[in-house]
Amino acid sequence: MKHEWRKAERNVYLPKVKPEVVDIPAYKFITIKGEGNPNTDHFKTAIEALYSVSYAIKMSLKKLAIQPKGYMDYTVYPLEGIWDINEAAKKTFTGQINKNDFVYTLMIRQPDFVEDDFFNDMIDLTKNKKPNPLLDHLNFETISDEKCIQMMHIGSYDDEPTSFKLMEDFADSIKLSRLSKKHREIYLTDFRKVAPEKLKTVLRFQVIE
Repeated sequence: MKHEWRKAERNVYLPKVKPEVVDIPAYKFITIKGEGNPNTDHFKTAIEALYSVSYAIKMSLKKLAIQPKGYMDYTVYPLEGIWDINEAAKKTFTGQINKNDFVYTLMIRQPDFVEDDFFNDMIDLTKNKKPNPLLDHLNFETISDEKCIQMMHIGSYDDEPTSFKLMEDFADSIKLSRLSKKHREIYLTDFRKVAPEKLKTVLRFQVIE
């Protein structure tokens, strides 16, 4: 049976348009780090590198004569990003974010049965079939968000502060505190194909008691 994350993991990827508390376990990801304004060719190339290896993994696993333990066919997971601002910007932060100050880690989740050696093999395969200058900058790592507040944000990325304010007020109401200004975004729609007002993005930040 094919694993469809939209159906099987709705609590992780399809929250409501209001804040909620969620505990996120450790997942495996292909990641790439970067900084600066995301409206650049470099940012686009990083996303292309992530997707090219993610699809290489999916298609190559299906063709193996002996599947790894725990294997099942699956839908490739959505693009995600962890966002922060650089240390210099934090020292002079006034509430207005300059996109040139962004520090980010882009990523695509992988099924639990994917291992380091197979990831490295797929990097080599992708270099031959679909070269990308950032393939050597990809990493395979395990990340856990633990206790978070999340919600679905519908609309432009520039309007996210409104949703974050709702999330922070909700945290205060249940005596939780936002751990830092760092946050995660999960992109459920393609900004190249969807109007800004219809974009769907999961917003999530870690909290402590």
